[in-house]
Amino acid sequence: MTVRTILFAAAMSAAILTACSSDPKQKEKDARIRTKEDDKTDSLLLVYNPKKEDKWIADFVQRLHKRSGFNGNVLVAKKGRIIFEKAIGWADYLHRDSLKINSEFELASVTKTFTGVAIMQLVEAGKLSLDDNVKKFYPDFPYEGITVRLLLSHRSGMMNYVYFADRKEIWPDKKKPMSNQDVMKLLAVHKPQRYAAPDTRFHYNNSNYMVLGAIIEKVTGKTYAEYMMENIFKPAGMKNTHVYSTTVYPKIPVDVVGHDRTWRYSVVQNFLDGPVGDKGIYSTIHDLVLYDHALKKGRLLSKKSLDSAYVGRNKPINGHFNYGYGWRMFDGENMDKVVYHTGWWHGFRHIYVRDLTKDIVVIFLGNLTNGSLLHLDDLYRYLKMPIIRKGAYHGNGSLPGSDED
Repeated sequence: MTVRTILFAAAMSAAILTACSSDPKQKEKDARIRTKEDDKTDSLLLVYNPKKEDKWIADFVQRLHKRSGFNGNVLVAKKGRIIFEKAIGWADYLHRDSLKINSEFELASVTKTFTGVAIMQLVEAGKLSLDDNVKKFYPDFPYEGITVRLLLSHRSGMMNYVYFADRKEIWPDKKKPMSNQDVMKLLAVHKPQRYAAPDTRFHYNNSNYMVLGAIIEKVTGKTYAEYMMENIFKPAGMKNTHVYSTTVYPKIPVDVVGHDRTWRYSVVQNFLDGPVGDKGIYSTIHDLVLYDHALKKGRLLSKKSLDSAYVGRNKPINGHFNYGYGWRMFDGENMDKVVYHTGWWHGFRHIYVRDLTKDIVVIFLGNLTNGSLLHLDDLYRYLKMPIIRKGAYHGNGSLPGSDED
């Protein structure tokens, strides 16, 4: 081999490397590869000294527990530092098991934020388009005009499959769990009536994200659980987060049991805990901090995709509240930008709030479905955040007693 040949080969290698490094899709993929430095940074995010807890928040959470019956795990972080965290109450009242700080909760509809991220990843990778019709992936899908974009923003007009599938004639054996693919087949066969025509109104329901979960499986050739682990949980450093479906696990392997309103009623998983995407992810308060960090640092999605996901796609409620691609949101007149999601399913009730303007994360994961999470106004005021409760605002978006009132 001559010197000229060697130099030519070296030049070609350098050119290829340069081309790869300038490829936006390659950069996005590289951002999801974790390094030792990422692990170190993440471990620092989770450092917490109970002796330095925020006393006001500690007292507030104790009152919420005693007066309003909140039972669950709480975390508040500000500018990358945890200022309060606590596990308070029972994981399983029947067996008197106490919650631990790393207890995994069924995230219920907080799962939808992950499904939205996964869909936007596939859009970035060119594997699907927001304007793709569901029929492209499932030709027997019984409804016309429903696109990925409409599913993400809850504008498909579909009915809620949870109520449809619960009928005896639809799914007779209630001991047999159903999968996303099972539900897609049931829709094709029975063609249940829609709630509204596509893109005419906002109608929040689980069907939209169950279908998105099915699309993820069809496009990638992987289960929803496999895709999430490889492309979201691991890149974000979420070591205690999993997808659990009753189609795979006859008994969900976590220690936290959901309780419906009073301790007398614990909720056992059933056939409706099979479909995922609308629910089905189990996680911890610490892993949700890492999820927030990974999103902010561009480990999971580009800024362009995140900005798109955080745009309200419906008419604002009370002037501020809207829904984008997998996220509820509050858009304040003072440039406040808050994205969040609530969750309520089979004895679990949560709220996961990310104030993007002030860099604050508020997490309440509860396993007793009472109304305790409707009493967080004073906490939001203390943190100088918008009050994330639609009923707190007038129709014009102003708070009672404000200058605009």
